[in-house]
Amino acid sequence: MKKKQSKKKTQNKKKKNYSETTAFANLEKTSIPVTKPKRSSSGIPKYVADRMARRIFFTAGIPTILGMSVFVVSYIIVTRNIAEIPPSSTIAISALFFLLGLAGLSFGILSASWDKEPGSFFGIENIPMNIQRAKAAFKPATQNFEEKS
Repeated sequence: MKKKQSKKKTQNKKKKNYSETTAFANLEKTSIPVTKPKRSSSGIPKYVADRMARRIFFTAGIPTILGMSVFVVSYIIVTRNIAEIPPSSTIAISALFFLLGLAGLSFGILSASWDKEPGSFFGIENIPMNIQRAKAAFKPATQNFEEKS
């Protein structure tokens, strides 16, 4: 079956032919100038984010990889009859490494220095200052929420 096609009323409309110069001239007249918004300084600077990523890789990545490798090592030890390892101890050791990785994630974020220079190796002196920054970042959001309710 054929589909019915709607009739277009193109008989009454005439096509206007514009030259390229007039078409682009009209385009330039009607275009609205685009202004880029200013970047706000409320984000984390790139050098700080890179420093945090490096710290997170070492303090969270390594324990997480060790937590996963506990299962593989335990499997190899049990299947080759080297030793009898109860499954509960495998899970407990793996959970310990995963918790260590979770603590390392928090430590990697909170110990990063916000100065241009890297700071100390462990960065323990930066933790109280970064906790205050985190609290200050969430403070306006909670104040707005409390005012509305």
